Amino acid sequence: MDDLMTPRPNAHLLFSAVPALVRYLQTQATVYAPHRFGDTSYRFDQVLSPDAVVLDYNRTLQSIKKYFLPPRETLLSFSLTEATFEPVSAESSFRIFLGVHSYDLQALLRLDYNFTHGHPESNYLKRRENCAFVGVSFEPDEVHFSRSVGITVEEMEGFDLFLDRQDDGYAVFFLTDRGKALLEGFTEITKARNQSPVHREFRTKIKYNYNRLSEVFDQAWDSPVWEEVAERCVGCGTCNLVCPTCYCFTVDDEVNLTLTEGIRKRTWDGCMLSQFAQVAGGENFRYERSARQRHRVYRKFKYLSDPTGRPWCVGCGRCTAYCTARISIVDIVNQLCEDYEQRILHKNALV
Repeated sequence: MDDLMTPRPNAHLLFSAVPALVRYLQTQATVYAPHRFGDTSYRFDQVLSPDAVVLDYNRTLQSIKKYFLPPRETLLSFSLTEATFEPVSAESSFRIFLGVHSYDLQALLRLDYNFTHGHPESNYLKRRENCAFVGVSFEPDEVHFSRSVGITVEEMEGFDLFLDRQDDGYAVFFLTDRGKALLEGFTEITKARNQSPVHREFRTKIKYNYNRLSEVFDQAWDSPVWEEVAERCVGCGTCNLVCPTCYCFTVDDEVNLTLTEGIRKRTWDGCMLSQFAQVAGGENFRYERSARQRHRVYRKFKYLSDPTGRPWCVGCGRCTAYCTARISIVDIVNQLCEDYEQRILHKNALV
């Protein structure tokens, strides 16, 4: 991060004061934060006990997307006998999301783009109202690569407060008026120290700057990489379901046993599932796993990136960490980069 652009911390929070901070935030709103889930995993959940909050974690199984675009939701109820329907509107309430990593907030900002362009998604936008976000830094592990897609550990866009982990606590950055108001009256923070966000190295990197990936994907449609990856892929769809920027869904009607009334529900879906591209008559225009892998990766680095200028992959590493076949999206992109280089060399040799 450029020192000229780095905000200075406004306060310091000792590790021992974190439970007190959580309790103070709970007096203002419902708080959601990372919790342990099993022996090695974490998940965002509503805070019931401040002592259960974990701020030093690698990644959660699901991102905070689930609170704005639920895995399952009822869109409307209907009556077949009366030929009427009643939409189910989402509720808006003040909520605080504590301990969010930079890439997950960036993912939410990308979803904001998706659900405000074209036909605005009212339920999503309603849930996005009245939310405060408190970010926290993280130590990149072997599958984090957010810096390769332009998102640093200390990226603070969209946050109200940001906690950067230091030796004995957190440097606290007040980024918005709402962030200042959240800690107004909280007495267990100390005077700010002369600290800058800690620079953290990423072990996993994409070979090219993300601004160059569009030209790589211009040449990658018929790359042998897709078939090579497909040989290992089992088509389970885990990569879609844990991705913080995937937003595809299916809609089904459920009718009761008396065939008089029912509900319409929306459920997460994913392009890696074999029936995702199946249409009426049983035809499936992306039946092969190689075609589905290609579509997934193009969605992250080409289709949405060209009009917006930024990848729709945020480098969280979830698709790699939770892939049942241990397929790495970074390896896929780097192989495409190498394939692109070979094509350029071959083209130049023919000139």
